[in-house]
Amino acid sequence: MLDRILIVEDDADIADLIRVNLMELDVEIDHQQEGESALQAALQEHYSLILLDVMLPKINGLDICRRVRERKPAQAIIMLTAKNSELDRVLGLELGADDYMTKPFSVRELQARVRSQLRKARALEQVIEEQRSTHQSQVIDIGILHIDKLHHQVKMKADTIDLTATEFELLLHLASHPNQVFSRSQLLESVWGYHHSGYEHTVNSHINRLRAKIESDATQPAIVQTVWGIGYKFNPQGVA
Repeated sequence: MLDRILIVEDDADIADLIRVNLMELDVEIDHQQEGESALQAALQEHYSLILLDVMLPKINGLDICRRVRERKPAQAIIMLTAKNSELDRVLGLELGADDYMTKPFSVRELQARVRSQLRKARALEQVIEEQRSTHQSQVIDIGILHIDKLHHQVKMKADTIDLTATEFELLLHLASHPNQVFSRSQLLESVWGYHHSGYEHTVNSHINRLRAKIESDATQPAIVQTVWGIGYKFNPQGVA
């Protein structure tokens, strides 16, 4: 079965360009030009990945991202934006996008990012299917932290923590290697599956979002800690 990608782009020429270049990846592609129909398709259909433009008629891409994330926490989303400010990029990430690209972008880089998200989606689906067939749940329990890989669920004590797919993978990677320090470049390669110079702040944004959800005080993190000048580590004492 081919991976399905939804392109949400109101500029037909840009959408056609993206479609032509992504067809090289042997995928099935749907296209929506305006926000309302795009939101309906995203919620009702199954897509391995959504390429979502920010500037859309009726409902903008940021609102679509937020509403899709509420209903489908594991949905892979790459934001496409013509805006060049750091604020717009960070806002997209804060609303739950897994990645973003600023127009104009390299076709090869777009293909690389799409491949990365599709690999993650396939890996997630494979894990779920394998675990369903064996009825074995894979979990990590460290203190009050419970990570269920099968159901993509995280709990602190009895409280369920809602994480996006990327936040979950980031926490899982760190918790699987307690006290090991990872640079931003290493996390990009391990969690996002790529490394492009200048995108390390993507890691920073996701770390901040993760802390806001799991730390009792995100300004003084006890679980996901910064090792100044190097990167980040998972501190098991923080959940003891």
